[in-house]
Amino acid sequence: MESVRHLHRRLSNPQGHEHAHANRGSNGATRDEIEAPPYWYAHQRSNSSASYTSTNLIPPPQITLEDHTEDGSEQCKSLWARHVSIDDFVIVSGNRAGVGAYVVWNCIVETLNGSKMTIMKRYSEFDDFRQKLVKTFPHAEAAMPPLPPKSIVSKFRPQFLEKRKAGLSYFLHCILLNPEFSGSPIVKEFLFS
Repeated sequence: MESVRHLHRRLSNPQGHEHAHANRGSNGATRDEIEAPPYWYAHQRSNSSASYTSTNLIPPPQITLEDHTEDGSEQCKSLWARHVSIDDFVIVSGNRAGVGAYVVWNCIVETLNGSKMTIMKRYSEFDDFRQKLVKTFPHAEAAMPPLPPKSIVSKFRPQFLEKRKAGLSYFLHCILLNPEFSGSPIVKEFLFS
């Protein structure tokens, strides 16, 4: 196995000429002395036998779009939401030292008949909801986006809260507007509890 350092030497000096003075960096080290990042050593990339022309000869599979707006299928009948958004959040303060403070997300769900309902949920409720969905629909976990990450340090900072709001809104879109999930008792429990 050829080391990355040796390969780097060979690529930077293809004729084998050693021009150390031309390859010196600002710190005085030659290009040959520069240490490669550790992740370069972690794996070996296999040689691909595919060429640019051979990959262009194989046409990609066709994408077909299906309009189910007028379809009376059982799956489409389970859809009841038209739009989902999280328009605001409220920081609920804890004691005087701020211990016990949390954020409540104001979620608006517009139904197909045009009515709107507002639900207020904490992040922990979203987390429980997602875990129940994964347990109930393990085959469809790829259709459930991950929730935005937690942060102990930034959890009340406006920029963090805006990113979290966007992530939670996207999550709700993917769940409530997906006919596989929207008619589930888990969704109804989340919305009406």
